Amino acid sequence: MMGPVDIGLIQLLSAYIFVVVLMLILRIRRIPREKEVLVASIRMTFQLVMAGFVLSYILDHPSPLYTILAVLVMEIFAIYNVYKRARLSLPARVKKRLELFIAISVSTGTLLSLVYFLYVVVRISPWFDPRYVIPLAGMIIGNSMTGVSLGVKTLSESITIQKDIVEAALMLGARPKDAVRMFSDRAFDSAILPTLNSMIGMGIVFLPGMMTGQILSGASPITAIKYQIAIMLGILGEVTISVSVFLYLGYKAFFNRENQLIV
Repeated sequence: MMGPVDIGLIQLLSAYIFVVVLMLILRIRRIPREKEVLVASIRMTFQLVMAGFVLSYILDHPSPLYTILAVLVMEIFAIYNVYKRARLSLPARVKKRLELFIAISVSTGTLLSLVYFLYVVVRISPWFDPRYVIPLAGMIIGNSMTGVSLGVKTLSESITIQKDIVEAALMLGARPKDAVRMFSDRAFDSAILPTLNSMIGMGIVFLPGMMTGQILSGASPITAIKYQIAIMLGILGEVTISVSVFLYLGYKAFFNRENQLIV
């Protein structure tokens, strides 16, 4: 079977025409986002080039230390990105506690799911094989970042905008957990919805990246399908765990020790 077709430098540069088209349309429509598009394109290119060099070195020199460091770096950047995406306009102590709960939920959900997926579903050997650990960790951590970001945003906005509902429930004797249950359920629903939508359209509306990459590299479509099904179920489980942990802890950041709302 023919291997992957390499993309030359000129061919790669020609793909940037899509960025130019977008910027022209933004200019015509007078939407001031040209700078954001340019910065995003440059950052994406730089980060992927650097990641390519780092991954090439790690794959050529497999080591438990390098694999663990790579996963930790991805975890740290994912947690940091959740902080940035949330853009929380909250009191300092609420924000500080939320950031702690974000870190706990992302790391707990991703590590549990990754360990289970690698050692029960895929059963790789050696356990630190970077060819499997790093790409799979990237997909799992990336989806956790998205899910928790949506959960944080929805929960925070719901409680702050509709705090009169929460305070009324507290006055009637409800516990903080029960007073925000409606908002927690809404946050959970919004967090898992993107993953469910991806699963619904997968295979008919679009071919996912992992499956496409394996087919392009010469793997059997059936093997690629099995991996894709497994990783999507792993992502679903990981998002469920991460968001559940956050919502279990997160609401507590909005209350003091006397169970009073502090936003």
